[in-house]
Amino acid sequence: MLLSIDHVRKSYPGGRPVLNDVSLTLDQGQTLALTGESGSGKSTLLHLTAALDGFDAGEITLDGRPLSPLDDTGRSALRRDCLALIFQQFNLIPSLTVAQNLSIHARLANRSDPGWLTHLTERLGLTDLQDRYPESLSGGQQQRVAIGRAMAMRPKLLLADEPTGNLDETASAVVLDLMLSLVVDTGAALLLVTHSHEIAARLDRHAHLSGGQIV
Repeated sequence: MLLSIDHVRKSYPGGRPVLNDVSLTLDQGQTLALTGESGSGKSTLLHLTAALDGFDAGEITLDGRPLSPLDDTGRSALRRDCLALIFQQFNLIPSLTVAQNLSIHARLANRSDPGWLTHLTERLGLTDLQDRYPESLSGGQQQRVAIGRAMAMRPKLLLADEPTGNLDETASAVVLDLMLSLVVDTGAALLLVTHSHEIAARLDRHAHLSGGQIV
């Protein structure tokens, strides 16, 4: 088991519960779609799994490491070494070229592999865009760069938060196909937050959040 979310609870300041006794598991190589209405806690759960925020009770264990005892340094190391994130907003570094954005996560994790990066660049259709900056790219191109950056370090777990939410239907289909094929090729596990049941149906498993609980 790569990821275990065990009876996790999370409340916002003021005591309003966001996640109430949530449990999930994910094995290496599995893909899981997480759906739910707006405000149901989907993104919150993803952020907790990425060690971007703390939880009130329960435990999240990633690759055999419980998250609750980790300090900021330990959480940063876990994100650097074990997981990668793709967001709806792309979150590329505007001052870096496409080539630099693609390689930065792998370099920080000491996993630079020029051959793999070249393969990713070609696979994602970015070979002719490497010297350009994010602001000159379309939304679909930016998201392909974000996917390449995430997969360049061959993460054990890929977390994706509405990764096609800002794209039109055509670009969305291209991006989703590329992401899923790269996940299969690398053996990564995928936890994907989406509002689309059509996208959810393409993954191995589907969990639905409602009222802060899996239903």
